[in-house]
Amino acid sequence: MEVGDVEMDAKVLSNPLMRLKRANGQLGAVIAMIENGDDCERVLTQLAAVSRALDKAGFKIIATGMRQCQEARERGEQPPMSEEQLEKLFMALS
Repeated sequence: MEVGDVEMDAKVLSNPLMRLKRANGQLGAVIAMIENGDDCERVLTQLAAVSRALDKAGFKIIATGMRQCQEARERGEQPPMSEEQLEKLFMALS
């Protein structure tokens, strides 16, 4: 593994993957609501839920990267990402 390569293993990332799949379904529902002329408040409520689900998935992925970096340090190895890289990714989600 080279610097900057955080492992994106579906087994390791099962929680964020589940959240993304759920958000994908929610987004499809939001699109259908708009196409059907649904109530604006209901559409925006569901869109906010999709946004929160995406944010949570992103934070879980960052947390996984942080764990992988810490585990590498504990083994005496070079972490896959620097603290600065992780911080930059974290800030991109905010």
